[in-house]
Formats: sequence, C-alpha cells, structure tokens
Amino acid sequence: MPERNKSRYRPSKKFKKTLLGGGALAVLVGLNAPAAYSFASEKYHAYKIAQPGYKQEYGSWAMLDVPERYRTNAIHAALLHTGKVLIIAGSGNNQKKFDAGSFDTILWNPADNSFKKIPTPEDFFCAGHTQLADGRLLVAGGTARYEVLDGEVERAGGRMRIKNENPDRAHTFKKGTRFRSPSGVEYVSKFDVTVPKAKKEFKVVYGQGGRMLPWKTKVTAGEARVFVEAAEKGVGALTTQAAQYEIVGLKGKDADNLYGLAQKITTEKQDFQGIRSAYEFDARAEKYLPVDPMKEARWYPTLVTLDDGKVLAVSGLDDVGAVLTGDNELYDPKTKKWSKGPTRYFPTYPALFLTKGGKLFYSGSNAGYGPADKGRRPGLWDIEKNTFTTVDGLTDLDQTETSASLLLPPVQDQRVMLLGGGGVGESSKATARTAIVDLKDDSPAFQEGPRLPQGTRYLSSVLLPDDTVFTTGGSSDYRGRGASDILKAQFYTPRTNTFRRAADPTVGRNYHSEALLLPDGRVVTFGSDPLFGDADNTKLGTFEQRVEIYTPPYLQGDRAKKENRPALGTGPDRLDAKGRATFATDHPDRIAKARLMRPSAVTHTTDVEQRSVELKLTRTKDAVTVEAPNDRTMVPPGWYMLFATDASGVPSEAKWVRVE
Repeated sequence: MPERNKSRYRPSKKFKKTLLGGGALAVLVGLNAPAAYSFASEKYHAYKIAQPGYKQEYGSWAMLDVPERYRTNAIHAALLHTGKVLIIAGSGNNQKKFDAGSFDTILWNPADNSFKKIPTPEDFFCAGHTQLADGRLLVAGGTARYEVLDGEVERAGGRMRIKNENPDRAHTFKKGTRFRSPSGVEYVSKFDVTVPKAKKEFKVVYGQGGRMLPWKTKVTAGEARVFVEAAEKGVGALTTQAAQYEIVGLKGKDADNLYGLAQKITTEKQDFQGIRSAYEFDARAEKYLPVDPMKEARWYPTLVTLDDGKVLAVSGLDDVGAVLTGDNELYDPKTKKWSKGPTRYFPTYPALFLTKGGKLFYSGSNAGYGPADKGRRPGLWDIEKNTFTTVDGLTDLDQTETSASLLLPPVQDQRVMLLGGGGVGESSKATARTAIVDLKDDSPAFQEGPRLPQGTRYLSSVLLPDDTVFTTGGSSDYRGRGASDILKAQFYTPRTNTFRRAADPTVGRNYHSEALLLPDGRVVTFGSDPLFGDADNTKLGTFEQRVEIYTPPYLQGDRAKKENRPALGTGPDRLDAKGRATFATDHPDRIAKARLMRPSAVTHTTDVEQRSVELKLTRTKDAVTVEAPNDRTMVPPGWYMLFATDASGVPSEAKWVRVE
C-alpha cells in the first residue's frame, strides 16, 4: 500500500524545534544516533496521527480506560442485543487460576464505559458460543484439564474405557477412583464419570420345523471413558499393552460387571481436555443459566446457529484430549437438550458459515488441533444428506490454520473471503494470500484476491455497515514469536476488490485476540497471548489486557456530529411476518442504504456469526421502511443491528431488531 504524502502533515517550525532542537537531545544524537532517530520518529508519528486530516482519511485509535479490577484475559467476546459486550476469560490460559477454580467473565457497556463482573460457573476457556434466536448466548464446552508438555509429564496417563455389563443400572465413579492393572500398578481417574447400564436384547430363535426355541439374550456392555494417571511417578507405570483393569473397592457382582480397559498408558504429551457443560447467558438477567450438557466433551469447538434456530456443535478435543473423530451434535433451544448431529470430521474451531439453501460452507480456516492431512480442504457440507463437496482453487492450502474468513457483504452475494493464515501447529509459515469464492457459481472455486501487506496469522476481520471489511493486527509467526506482531490495519472493499490503508493500531494482537463491531459503528479489539515477550524469545510473554477502540473515517470530523449522521427514530423492535419494519426519520432522503448486521461472537480468529444483510428501502416524507429477505438460511433468527447509511457510507447509530 502506498505511503501517505508526508508533506501534507509537515510539523510547524516550533514543533520541529521542540522535537529536535533541545540541547539534551543534541547530546543524545552525538552518543546514540539510532536511538535519537527512533525517538524523533515516534514523536513525529504521534503528531501525524493526531491531525484531523489524517483521522478523516485513516481513522483513529484510542485506549479504553478499564479499571484494574475489571481487566482480564479476553479469550472470547460477544456483542449482546442489549448493546453490551460479554468478555469471557474463564481461567484465561492461566493454570494457577484454573487450579484455584477462579473463572472470569466481564460485562462491558460501551454506552457509558461501565463494567460488571459476572459469576462464572465453569471454565469456559476455549469454549464455543453462538447467538440464539431469543437473544441469549449459548456457551458450550471449555477446559477440564490443562495440557502437560513433552518432558514435563511426571505420571503416566491415558484413556481408560470403563465397561458395565449390568443391564439393570448405571454406575457413577467419582474423581479419584482407582484402577489396578494385572501386574498390580494402580491408576487414578481425574474426573467423575457415569457408565450407562448394559443393553439387553432378546432374539427369537426358531428350530427345525419352525418350532420356537428359548429366546437368545445378547448383552452389550455400557461404556464410558475417563482420563487416568498413575498413582506413583516414574516409568514403572508405562504400558503399551492392552489390558483389563480391576476397579479398586468393588465387590461381588459389581466387581464382575464393572472393569476398565486401556490400550496404552504413556508419558507422552497430554493435551487439553474438554468439558460437556453448556449454559445460556441471559442478556437481560445478566447471568449464566445451565442447560443440558453435551453428549461429548469439547474444547475448541465451533457452534453455529442454523436456519431453524437450532445449533450445531462441531469438533473439539474430548475428555481425554483427543480430537473428536466426527461426533457432532445438535442443540434445541426449545427443549434445552442435545441430540446426535451429522457425522463429519473437522480440525478444531472450523469456520462454518450458513449459506443460502441451508448448507454449511467450510472455508478451511481453523484454529489448531488436528493432523495436517485431514479435514483441511474447504467445501460445502449438506448437513441433511451429510455429504461434502470439496471447493478447489485455494493456494497455500497448507496455511489455512489461524486464517480469518467471513461472508462478504452483503450476504446476498454469497461470497466468502479467506485472509492470511499459517502452517499447522507451531509452524513459522505465514501467508499474505487472500482468496474469494462465489458460492452462486455452478462449480464454485476460490479465486486469488489482493495480497495482504505481509504474511499474517491471527488477523481480525470485521464487517462494517458501509459494506467494507476492516482487518487489523495479527503476527507473522506463531503466537507473535520473534516480536512479529503486525501493527497495521486496512480496509477491504468488495466492490473494487482492493485494500486501502487504515490507521495503525498501537497494541499488537496475535493468538487469543478478538475484534467486533459496536452498535455506534466503531470497532473494539481485545486480547493477545504472545508466546514470548522479547524479540530473542528468551522471556515469557504476558497476556495483553489493554482494550483499544478504532473509530473509522466515516465517524471522523463533521461526519461524527449527530446532525450530520443519518438517524432512525421510533419504530418496532422486530420485523413483521413479511420481514418489514417502518421507522420515523426527519431526513429520509439522507438514507441511501440499510443493513442488518448480526452481532459477533468471536474467539481464536473465528467468528461465524457476523453477516451483513442488504435490505430493500422505501421512503416516505417522514419515514423509511426496510424489508429483509424472507429466507432464514440468509437471515437466521435472532437479534440484529439495523444500520442506515448515507451516500458517503456514514452510518446511523444501530437499532436493535429481532428476526423470528
């Protein structure tokens, strides 16, 4: 992108004298010219970005003043239909907080910059979330156990399958239950687990001449799994042999009917483990409400709301730290219960977008766990037939991990863009590639888009009400390694298929960072979890708790004044049966476009919620009527921000309206 013409913002002679003419600085120049130059450059940059003309062209950043007691490790962020932002940390990638059972959620109100702590019942660190039709936020999954890296595993551990051959009752084993191997080595369960009762089936058997013989009974043992660790440290508990394990303390028939099975118990790296818990966050009551747990434990899952209002939960690490092999499930907000969904494997946090007709498009974006050669190819997933059609044309296919992707505005165009990304795991690869696929084509395929300024992982991408995409942050290496944070931002314009520069952020954002659109048209950015705190990678990184807000050019100078912005007055808080709503306005001629913007629920560069819906617009002398498509695969049920924009793209303050 071209450098701006610096002559337009030449500092005054007085400023130059202050900046460069002091005696102390002259001494510094003599002693350390590079340091002096850097100091002068920073001062000049600070001066330049504060100028009104710069802000009107590139926008501006400002730090949010967050009181210390409300600062947290923002792992998840979701905009609620009350206009408040739910910031979920859980244990916040802090094992000490996890061990202490200290879990955080902060509710921030951008309207008055007030904050509130929300009691957090589980560790929602790396959970999944999605907006429900009634405005609640479904949060499911999270952390049951932190990882233990190679070389740090002191006790052998692994998966124990518990069998129950009793058809009359289930059996619950508490955390700490002991399992004894044939050689006498004992292992301890790390979680509570309930083993269902066995299934008893009767089969009628006919003998010679059609004579009915006594029924044959088949018993299929109930089964559950749990992670176990050796009771004692050392290599004596290592085993790679399949074996049956006695459950210590059971007697009589229970001892015969209940037992453990394990294939291997090793000191290899032990991954994070997920939980089954699910909650709805009530935006009005401002509290978590428990619902039925999932059938599978999930850590790093994606939750996506479907056209009928149900939610599909996909992928994640299970209760023993393995990537789920395709056991997906459906949540019904009416019954608050889960049922089996279509079976298909994806890496963790796959980016899945609801498209016209009800299919889900997998962009290839994902956030991390899973083999490099499985589940990485993008495609259209028909969840009714459970078929998957691959979409080709994507370059740098080995670098879709930690990439960003989104449905380009407006959603009626049915185009998906993928931006940046990196190699699998701790790879140092990062790509500047962007690619766009038009799903309306008979044979959709990715076409290469304009390149980012440099290879970028963890890029945040946010839809704006003027039909542009704002992208910011990221790093050029895994978790900002080597001080590789990218302090750059840009706008992508779908109409021209080009990038243009935006003001540079001052806070680096890499892993565990988020960005979302606010109802007033600004963008807020949270989080960042660098692996290291210096360019030499010798100091551990510190989680970034500062919050920075970007004000786009469309809200700078005179355009920001209330009298110069389009405005929607009184009107309904939901669309009618035909998808219409009428709002009073003093200047209907000022309104050129209207958009429904679905609020974000974002984590790990993954935001499958946001979408921008083009509305038909009818004006009268003192009102405007908007009309949305009557297609729930295009406009899933839920609450939306309604923005009106003028011919220059200046947006109104959003009105919240519900689509049922």
